Amino acid sequence: MSSASRSIFLVGPMGAGKSTIGRRLAQALGLRFVDSDHCLEERTGVRIPVIFEIEGEAGFREREARLIEELTREPGIVLATGGGAVITPDNRRHLGGRGTVIYLRTSVDRQLQRTRHDRNRPLLQTADPRARLAALLAERDPLYREVADLIVDTDRGGVKSLVRHITEQLERAARPTETL
Repeated sequence: MSSASRSIFLVGPMGAGKSTIGRRLAQALGLRFVDSDHCLEERTGVRIPVIFEIEGEAGFREREARLIEELTREPGIVLATGGGAVITPDNRRHLGGRGTVIYLRTSVDRQLQRTRHDRNRPLLQTADPRARLAALLAERDPLYREVADLIVDTDRGGVKSLVRHITEQLERAARPTETL
């Protein structure tokens, strides 16, 4: 893989480790790391829950889609997308057509463990966060799989070993196939 031009896009549910793994993966590959949610907050000057409160999920998704369209055009980045980015067909098309997509898969139990104290997740501000996470995963898992070039389970292994596994998979995929 020509890491100078080919971008890597991380998709998966909230709490899968997209930002944490993405930062370390970018360092390992010598690429720039971008988190679409953080970028959106910087541009609007408000936190995501405020966008949800004022514009609703539909308004947030419109902003997110414009940003994904722009960011997927940038060469040589590792992009951590929001958990729901894949529900927009144009986002899936841009992600799948403009880079290597890695689905960071995790269990509902692990999501709950990783997100339980995070108040910056508007979709989890509900009486039953576990049921909400399970419903979101059931809806989105087929979409993550549809767009993914590589699926990595983040429930087992630390960040360092997961990054090593991903870089090995990317190197293997970039090698030309030998013909006899």
